[in-house]
Amino acid sequence: MSTPPSDPDEPPAADEEPVDNTPTVTCDRCDREWELEYELDALYAGNQAFEQFALDHERHTGHFPDGVTPWVVNCQQCPDGERFLDERPARRWAETHARHTRHDVRIQHADDDSETAINTVVEATGDPESPDQPADGEADE
Repeated sequence: MSTPPSDPDEPPAADEEPVDNTPTVTCDRCDREWELEYELDALYAGNQAFEQFALDHERHTGHFPDGVTPWVVNCQQCPDGERFLDERPARRWAETHARHTRHDVRIQHADDDSETAINTVVEATGDPESPDQPADGEADE
């Protein structure tokens, strides 16, 4: 008599070791690998554990771990700039900086040769034909 096939949805037997689902990050430049237990357990980073580790790694080493390429935002008129792991916060920073300073800002992804320009006049007024509009709170003289 043959035995029936095992059920693929059946939970593992109690004597088997549980699967370790802790995410890991590698960095060839540092020649290291890290488990993200600290970010998950101590920092309560949850879904942002990888992002938190990548940003911390860059702050302390000057480079990102393997497979991480940031969105780079640079002001064209002052030394301000930032690097982000997602486009949305990069774009928000660029638009906010342009709005408050009236500086042109460029956004570029490290893997991409294309560049996005945030034009202060268009962003501030919505009208590219009116570059001499007063800033918010300024009166015409």
